[in-house]
Amino acid sequence: MEEKKSRKSVSRRSFIRDSSIAAAGFYIVPRHVLGRGFIAPSDQLTIASVGAGGKGGDDIRHFTRSGKGNVAFLCDVDDRQAVNSRKLLPNAKYYKDWREMFDKESKNFDAVSVSIPDHNHAIVAFNAMSLGKHVYVQKPLTHDIYEARTLTQAAERFKVVTQMGDQGSSGDGVRQLMEWYNAGVIGDVHTVNCYTNRPVWPQGVLWPSSPDPIPAELNFDLWLGTAQQHDYFTKLLPFNWRGWWDFGTGALGDMGCHIVGPVFKVLGLGYPTEVTCSCSTLYDGVFEESYRPDSGPVSSSVHFKYKDKNGNEVKLNWMDGGIQPERPVELGPNEIMGGKSDVGNGVIFEGTKGKMMCSTYGMDPSLLPTSRTAEVHVPQTIPRIPMGAEGHYVQWIEAAMAGYENGKTDSPFVGYAGPLTECILMGNLALRSFNYRDPKTKDFPGRGITLQWDGPNMKVTNFDLANQYVKRNYRDGWNPISI
Repeated sequence: MEEKKSRKSVSRRSFIRDSSIAAAGFYIVPRHVLGRGFIAPSDQLTIASVGAGGKGGDDIRHFTRSGKGNVAFLCDVDDRQAVNSRKLLPNAKYYKDWREMFDKESKNFDAVSVSIPDHNHAIVAFNAMSLGKHVYVQKPLTHDIYEARTLTQAAERFKVVTQMGDQGSSGDGVRQLMEWYNAGVIGDVHTVNCYTNRPVWPQGVLWPSSPDPIPAELNFDLWLGTAQQHDYFTKLLPFNWRGWWDFGTGALGDMGCHIVGPVFKVLGLGYPTEVTCSCSTLYDGVFEESYRPDSGPVSSSVHFKYKDKNGNEVKLNWMDGGIQPERPVELGPNEIMGGKSDVGNGVIFEGTKGKMMCSTYGMDPSLLPTSRTAEVHVPQTIPRIPMGAEGHYVQWIEAAMAGYENGKTDSPFVGYAGPLTECILMGNLALRSFNYRDPKTKDFPGRGITLQWDGPNMKVTNFDLANQYVKRNYRDGWNPISI
């Protein structure tokens, strides 16, 4: 049975390599013919959405509400998740298999939105890009470091407009932080503390010992996609997959783009030079010395070293599971650290002349002490994006309609989303190396060392066992992506 599935997977994907990029022609209807309030088809981007429930459904609403996105095709492996989007868009054609949709409909859409579990982001996005389709991919961009590098290279090769779904990168808060920093208000930043109260899904748990029946509405084999074969259990979908390494990227992968992203924007960071970490070692109520954990830790701290855009060394500390950094002395006893928009999540920048902080997405930007926020005035040098979070979606749509050479986005794969994702996943590489147990000696050789990272070559240079986490092995029948 598995051999038959593998042959089917290969055949449906084979069209990708044999297809040529088709340029669809448009009959442009004059705006005055349609009348006021109507949007000409030529003013809309036709989108195929892979993922129709959860965050995928939210993305679909943003695209359609703007009036500039025409979501004409829906795809989801679980009919239960797609119910609301199918009601919202009754004329959209529905598929369960993205490969079939691409095969049959690629001439009929311009772009693809990818909002599915992390482990299948790259394979869907890469194949869409290879067909010349612009792509919007939810954060984190990919599951593995190798995949992030490959999608970045693919964006340049196929010349498509890209955007990662980290809407804070288009927000006013990030721009305010950048303007303060660029004006020298806090001097050179030497330390950044990033923290989150996630995970709010189970981690530190073992895979259930007995499977559950697969719901009739779910194609679980398609849901697994590139991941290795697993039995189904009820609580894995639609949300808790985030805590399992085979599918998700844990608290750091889930929230890092929203919290570390503003730091990359402000400081212009590249690849880290070294990484250390520590994490909880209690899994399902027992210490993990008896097995290798399948899920992420309950809490962790990861410490990166970077060079900023001026060549200065920057220490970036990440904390999750509710761990928080020391409270700044400049903050009043009743003032909320980070900001009130998302309590328990935030960033604190420590510079040679002062400090500043923000919440998730770069919201609630503030100088410390907070009284300085109203006192310090710097020119507004970075244009703002209208429509708030929805502007992130509209920006991609308008950029895609303008084309690769002219369209600009705030979270393109090249120069931002790809490198940011690589660095965040480098933290996960450190955590998994920390918990790696040698099957022969039963020791944990990755503990107590600093991983030296060669970013351009995607390689740990002083602990080779860590490199197994740069690129995973795909399940038979799901070919690896490559340029």
